[in-house]
Amino acid sequence: MIRVTIVSPNHALRVGLREMLGSHTGISVTGEAVNLEGVNENETEVLVLASVSSFSLLTGKKEYAVLFLTDDVDEVRPLLNSNVRAWGVLSSEATEDELVAAILAAGEGLWVGAPSLIGELMRFPRIGESTSEDSLIEPLTAREKEVLQLMAQGLANKQIALSLGISEHTVKFHLSSLYTKMGISSRTEAVRRGIELGLISL
Repeated sequence: MIRVTIVSPNHALRVGLREMLGSHTGISVTGEAVNLEGVNENETEVLVLASVSSFSLLTGKKEYAVLFLTDDVDEVRPLLNSNVRAWGVLSSEATEDELVAAILAAGEGLWVGAPSLIGELMRFPRIGESTSEDSLIEPLTAREKEVLQLMAQGLANKQIALSLGISEHTVKFHLSSLYTKMGISSRTEAVRRGIELGLISL
């Protein structure tokens, strides 16, 4: 059961989201708050954040995943540099099925979101970073590129292994190798960097 806290200054929106999610097995709405200061981190695995003003308070490493509801990509660009465990972004007009699927995926530590929003969010590199594959410590192998592409599609290690016909241990080996070559340390960073370098097609 994934524990969800809903954050929004809009009472009607919080009620609507709670009712929408309350009937789904696997999801438990354990809290509501007007802003992040009211969030009980011990009772939260996925934070559904529909409050622009609260986003600036996402400082320090967070053990919960954050699912942001917005149609303005610039509001969530700081996600690329945040220390949250996992994150995602959906339109504020997302359907119930989309919202549930995103929460379940984020709860598993996956990078999730609407393709149009994610593509726009990751289009621009951070200052000082090269957008050429030549900037890597060592070029990725063909297999590492396949693993990276499947990871960008939201597949977990076991699913990547099944898709490529290799063991989960081998997938972890490839991930470790590409993390080193790309100079990153997380799935989110790997996907973002892969898009910047043209290694991933959305």
